[in-house]
Amino acid sequence: MYTDLMVSGFGGQGVLIAGRLLSYAAMRENRYVTFFPAYGPIMRGGEAHCTVVISTRLIGSPVVRNPLTAIVMNLPSLLSLEPRVKPGGLLIANADLADRSHSRREDIKKIFVPANTIAEGIGSGRVASMVALGAYIEATGAVTLQSAMSCLDKIITEKHREFLHLDEEALKRGAEFVREKVGSMK
Repeated sequence: MYTDLMVSGFGGQGVLIAGRLLSYAAMRENRYVTFFPAYGPIMRGGEAHCTVVISTRLIGSPVVRNPLTAIVMNLPSLLSLEPRVKPGGLLIANADLADRSHSRREDIKKIFVPANTIAEGIGSGRVASMVALGAYIEATGAVTLQSAMSCLDKIITEKHREFLHLDEEALKRGAEFVREKVGSMK
C-alpha cells in the first residue's frame, strides 16, 4: 500500500495540523510515514502546505511532485495544485473558498466540500481543515477515522484544547459529507 497527499492553503487554516494528524494516525496503524511541511515567511495568511506519504514499505523520499491526492483550502491552492495531481487522482477542495468553476481537470475525481460552512455550523470556522481531512479519510480509506480521532490529543497544543471536541466533530462531519453526497471511493 502506498499513498501520498498534498494539503495546501493559507497559513492559519490548519493545513499543517491536518497533515500532522494524518501522519500520526498512519503511524498508529503501523505504517511508514513522511511528513514534509512548508510555509511562506508570513505563517498566518501566507501560503502553507505539507506533503504526507503513507506506505507499508520504507519510503525513499518525502518529496512528491505529482500527488495522488490533494486537499486545497483556497482558490490559489486550487489553481497551483490541481494541475499537479496525477491523472486518475483525487482533489478535495474547500468549496467555500475554491469555486468549482475554476477547476479545469476532467481526468481526476473531485470532491468540493463546503468545509468552512460545515465548520461554522459545528461552532468554529477554525476546524475547516478537519472537515476536509475527514472527507479525505472517508473517500480514500488511507487511515481509519477512529485512528485519526484517537491521535487528536497528541497534536493539539494545550492552547487549543478547547477545540478538541470541535475537531472530532469536524472529522465526523467531513466523512459524513462524503458518505451522503459522494459515496466512498475506496
